[in-house]
Amino acid sequence: MEEKKLFSKIFLWMFIGLMITFGTAFYVSTQEFLILNILRLDWIWFLLQLGIVIFLSARIAKMNPFTAKLSFAIYSFVTGLTLSYIFIIFQMSSILTIFLASAVMFGIFGLFGYYTKVNLTKLSSILMMGLVGIIIAGVINIFTANSTLDLIISSLGILIFTIFVAYDIQKAKMFSKLETIPEDNLAIYGALNLYLDFINIFLSLLQIFGGSRDN
Repeated sequence: MEEKKLFSKIFLWMFIGLMITFGTAFYVSTQEFLILNILRLDWIWFLLQLGIVIFLSARIAKMNPFTAKLSFAIYSFVTGLTLSYIFIIFQMSSILTIFLASAVMFGIFGLFGYYTKVNLTKLSSILMMGLVGIIIAGVINIFTANSTLDLIISSLGILIFTIFVAYDIQKAKMFSKLETIPEDNLAIYGALNLYLDFINIFLSLLQIFGGSRDN
């Protein structure tokens, strides 16, 4: 399949996913009844998000393209529900600034991943160990609420997920050589990976540099 065509679809669906997420998050943040119930059921939304990611990753090769697109759209919507709190806690100007900063970082590392001759797949085990480490530390910090640990987690998150951007872009280039999986499915899978990278970069930056409404 054509590489440029695949990338155009990947970035289109990533953009659609981000618009669904942030549009949903903003709307829910203006509805007190909705946000109170969503925050009360936060573990349910988390498990639903995890389930969709596992479903997409495991079934992407055999999935109907419409089902793949619908699953990604639902995932983006559910993520928007869980991120609605950011519009309550942080100033809008801070959110917009950090969104742009995330886009710049994403672009820089994306270009590196696309043009570099270095085989980034060698980093896969290191990146996965780093990701698992962040998740474990994050769970621990739910109970300890340590601000220093929170800063370390966010800083490592920025490092790991910016490298993931380059890694996933290079992996998407390899996708273009596959002929056995529908192009739309590969586009959704690539969009999901890059969407997750962007969201995690954004949240990590927001955690460190975000201006609270209380300030």
